[in-house]
Amino acid sequence: MDAPRGKRLWRDPHRPRDLEARRMNPYYGFVAVTVILTVYAQMIVKWQVGKAGHLPSGTSARLHYLGHILLNPWVISALLGGLLAAFSWIAALSRLELSRAYPLTAASFVLIVVLSAIFFDERLTPFKVAGVLLIVLGLIVGSQT
Repeated sequence: MDAPRGKRLWRDPHRPRDLEARRMNPYYGFVAVTVILTVYAQMIVKWQVGKAGHLPSGTSARLHYLGHILLNPWVISALLGGLLAAFSWIAALSRLELSRAYPLTAASFVLIVVLSAIFFDERLTPFKVAGVLLIVLGLIVGSQT
């Protein structure tokens, strides 16, 4: 007796049951953009605040300082980056579960620690390294289905 057309008598264990299940959801790209833009914004603000110096003590001086910072083109680009990150996050959440997408934003902590050490000569202490490794481990565990 012949098998019906289009039906298989056996299943190849190496062939995925659902090809869609093996494809990466493109909306994870929006999560990546969110992380990158958030890190960009934090690094730029730190850089420009470092150039501007410490926050003054008087109210008038503080307002002048903040006005000067907020009108800085680099800081404006960081604020726009934050806004674009928010739009990207909204796009990501339109198709991803929050419980799967949000843990991935912890990658920003890892990037900030590494980039701060590179660009701002911040110390990488053993506790910071251990914390970053725990975050990476958490990302791996949290991303499992």
